[in-house]
Amino acid sequence: MKTIRIGSGAGYSGDRIEPAVEVAEKGSIDYLVFECLAERTIAIAQNAKLKNPEAGYDPLLEARMRAVLPACRKNGVKIITNMGAANPLSAARKTAQIAAELGIGSLKVAVVSGDDVLQVLLDKDIKITETGAPATTMSNVIVSANAYIGAEPMVKALAEGADVVITGRVADPSLFLAPQIHEFGWAFDDWDKLGKGTAVGHLLECGGQITGGYYAEPGRKDVPGLGRLGFPIAEVSEDGTFFITKVADAGGMVTVDTCKEQILYEVHDPAHYLTPDVTADFSQITFTQEGENRVRVSNVTGHKRPDTLKASVGYVDGYIGEGQISYAGPGALARGNLALDVVRERLEICGVETSELKFDLIGVNAIHGDVLAPQPEPTEVRVRVAGRTATMAEAVKIGNEVETLYTNGPAGGGGATKSAKQVVAMLSALLPREDAIPAIQFIEA
Repeated sequence: MKTIRIGSGAGYSGDRIEPAVEVAEKGSIDYLVFECLAERTIAIAQNAKLKNPEAGYDPLLEARMRAVLPACRKNGVKIITNMGAANPLSAARKTAQIAAELGIGSLKVAVVSGDDVLQVLLDKDIKITETGAPATTMSNVIVSANAYIGAEPMVKALAEGADVVITGRVADPSLFLAPQIHEFGWAFDDWDKLGKGTAVGHLLECGGQITGGYYAEPGRKDVPGLGRLGFPIAEVSEDGTFFITKVADAGGMVTVDTCKEQILYEVHDPAHYLTPDVTADFSQITFTQEGENRVRVSNVTGHKRPDTLKASVGYVDGYIGEGQISYAGPGALARGNLALDVVRERLEICGVETSELKFDLIGVNAIHGDVLAPQPEPTEVRVRVAGRTATMAEAVKIGNEVETLYTNGPAGGGGATKSAKQVVAMLSALLPREDAIPAIQFIEA
């Protein structure tokens, strides 16, 4: 029975590069998949593209491609990634350029587009899921709308000989499902197989989370070699049975427990995990340790795919201003609290307009507030004041007032920082499948 191996190259946009190289060089893989788009990442990328038509793809694309292309070409490994973000065509051109510079000839790079549905969202005035309001009521602040498209265009690109497939917004597990459909010839309505293949993608999509990274907790859940954490590999057979493993000498571990934690990640209803390709059913999933760093995954199936596609809608949700400063030594807690009182008064005096305002002592109450019982008095604290505003000018004032504590506040403050930034927030919408029409084109090095 035919078997392929799929390696994870990244679990998010800023992930480490060395583990991906290790997987490409030592993992005996057929495909290397980089999953790099979070919910807000593509909206931020759309903003970058507005400022520069050649920008809008993942900022680490060039570094990643330079690092892995030689090993992938040497070992016959195909690359699939959503690092195209808001500009997959520019990402493909850059990849082809890098390949040429590295002396890698005859590299066929596929561009999958069609996920940008902003104009459709506004023209059809589709309702925003969270509010029920028509999209046009937010047209002055919406910056992007990208539909989660499925595996089908990537499968077509692979069938046409693509060595590298670069997409914009596709569903995370679809990146991993596409090579399985291509290699095994699964039908696009074989819901059982597609459900199994989607489980492969869901388990691999976050990279080092499943090899022990997010699992680690000293003294309770110890994980060896976190500094050299390896990324996961799936060994998949034609009938949909599969194993999760990693490069043998890489750090981390693959166990039943690491797999259990990852399968629960971002799953609302395990029996109805909705993707553009299939409604996967993880409700009866079982994990079996078959050897060191080797876990068999069983009892996954699937059902008919949803009739609609989800779109992530990015919009400008004001600005955030922040300032921080530290106090240490005897009386640090009292000085930190006094500093917060001073800034609170100063913001009132200056008439800074905020819709939200937060005053924290990091390490004391920044996360839990006053819920936990009092602890021994700390010998160091870090003041943080953050607020949401309607304009950048108002946001800047918050950090400025914290910085003035250097000379105008309690004694001994140091290490002040300040920042102000635009907030890109996310909503969602559901639209008919025919409103997102995938397209494929090729760039060759």
